[in-house]
Amino acid sequence: MSEHVLVEREEGLLTLRLHRLDKKNALTRAMYSRMAQVLEDADSDPSVRAVLICGGEQCFTSGNDIADFLQEPTTGMDSPVFAFMQALFDMKKPVVAAVAGPAVGIGTTLLLHCDLVYVSQDATLKMPFVALGLCPEYGSSFILPQMLGHAKAAELLLLGEAFTGAQAAEWGIANQALENGAATLTKAREMAKRFLHLPPKAVEVSKQLMRGPGREHLRQVIAEEGALFNQRLRSPEAIEALSAFMQRRKPDFGRFA
Repeated sequence: MSEHVLVEREEGLLTLRLHRLDKKNALTRAMYSRMAQVLEDADSDPSVRAVLICGGEQCFTSGNDIADFLQEPTTGMDSPVFAFMQALFDMKKPVVAAVAGPAVGIGTTLLLHCDLVYVSQDATLKMPFVALGLCPEYGSSFILPQMLGHAKAAELLLLGEAFTGAQAAEWGIANQALENGAATLTKAREMAKRFLHLPPKAVEVSKQLMRGPGREHLRQVIAEEGALFNQRLRSPEAIEALSAFMQRRKPDFGRFA
C-alpha cells in the first residue's frame, strides 16, 4: 500500500522511507510498485538532486512479505519487484541508503546498487535465498564474488550467513558503520545533502563512468537470476520452505535428495 512507502522532500533531496513497522517493513507487491514509480519520477524530475532510501531507526526491511508472494508469485520481468530493481539499477542520480536493524534478502542486495550506504553497527544483513528454496537475485551472484571472493560470497549466498553492519563496512558493502540507527539516518541524510551543492550533470556523468563497461553484462545477469528465481518460486523445494516459514516449522527437504 502507498501508505507503507513515505515520500519526503527537502530542497533537492527526496527521501523514500519504508513505513510498515508492524511487519518489520516487509515488502509487498504494492510497495514495490510504489517505490519503482517514486524512483522513476525522481530520476526525471530536475528538482531532485539525490535520493535517500531508508526505513526506521530499528528496522530497514525484513525482505519480501512471504504471504504476499505465496498469494501471487512473480511471473516475469514485468512484475512489481523487477520494476523496482530496474528503476534503481537505471537511476542516473545518486542514491544513498541508511540501514538500521534487519536488512534481509533484497534488503541487502539493493544496497549493491546504491552509491553510498550507511549502516548501524548492529544491523543484521542476510540473504537466505537458498534456505527458502530460491536462488540469489539482483546481481548478487555476480557482484559479491567479485567484491569479496568466492569463499566469502559462498558463506553469504549458499549458507545464507548473517553479518553485521560493522562487517558490511569492513567488506566494502557499506561506507561506514555508525553507533545506532539514529546516527545512521543522520549521517546518511548529511551525505545525501552534499549532492545538492554539486553540479548535477557532473555527478551524473561520473556515476555513469563508475558503472563501467560491464554494466550491460550485469543487467543480463540480473535478468537470468530473475528468470531462475521465478522458476524456483514454483519448485517443490521453495513451496516446502515457504510453507514451513509461514507455519513456523522446520522444513523437510529429505524427499528432494
